[in-house]
Amino acid sequence: MIPKELLKKVRQIQIRTSRTVNDVLAGQYHSAFRGRGMEFEEVSPYVIGDDVRLIDWNVSARYGEPFIKKFREERELTVMLAVDVSRSGLFGSGSQFKLDVAAELCAVLAFSAIRSNDKVGLILFTDEVEKYVPAKKGVRHVLRIVRELLYHTPKGHGTDIAEAIGFANRVTTRKSVLFLVSDFLERNFEASLRIARRRHDLIPIVISDPRESELPRAGIVEIMDRETGETMLVDSSSRAVREQFRNMALDRLNARRTMFRRMDTETIEVSTDRPYVEAMVRFFHKRERRR
Repeated sequence: MIPKELLKKVRQIQIRTSRTVNDVLAGQYHSAFRGRGMEFEEVSPYVIGDDVRLIDWNVSARYGEPFIKKFREERELTVMLAVDVSRSGLFGSGSQFKLDVAAELCAVLAFSAIRSNDKVGLILFTDEVEKYVPAKKGVRHVLRIVRELLYHTPKGHGTDIAEAIGFANRVTTRKSVLFLVSDFLERNFEASLRIARRRHDLIPIVISDPRESELPRAGIVEIMDRETGETMLVDSSSRAVREQFRNMALDRLNARRTMFRRMDTETIEVSTDRPYVEAMVRFFHKRERRR
């Protein structure tokens, strides 16, 4: 039986994210993602302003006036949310952990998808795939996905993006929109992303926290790697230590961005201290312009 507190939280996220979908992202998701193709629907009389390239010359000759072909988009897509739920997501210097942001952001994507009559599935992974929810339609299904995001207790500590990508490739038989949600602190996953990009519309969503790139001046502090459990003491009052910490974070950021540029892959970059909606709107607008 699902605890009442969890059901209340699911309901809160449904209300909050539905408002975002309806008021902010209405139509943008639909415009940003193509369907599987165009299907002939009917012919209709030509009117000024119609594309002359769509004139059906056979029908026009038969009736002695111009007719054009009309097509409709085969809209139905499969959207797969592959979410990193490893221990590094249990970090946040503000009011939310990275995993909290991931859950709410995925809820927005899922509700946007079903509003466009698309199917949505879920993969939760750490150093192994821990949960798989096959893609389906409907509000009840999306609420189940939100529940899994909130309720799942990870078994693994680390992260294996390549394993998650390989699993996604095995369970999706046709091209899908694959949102890969992670802090991407792991290394050596470029090859698997390249394979996924050839098969799917791959969209990495990078979730970070400002404290991962900027060490506060707070004297001797203990830093812990949540995935390995390793800890170390550093003197954050030292300017040299803070600069080294900042430079290491900047090197990781630049390496990741360079990798995605090499792959010609657009990303959505989200931080726990800023509204994620702005980053999503920018991404959808950019994709719509490219279309």
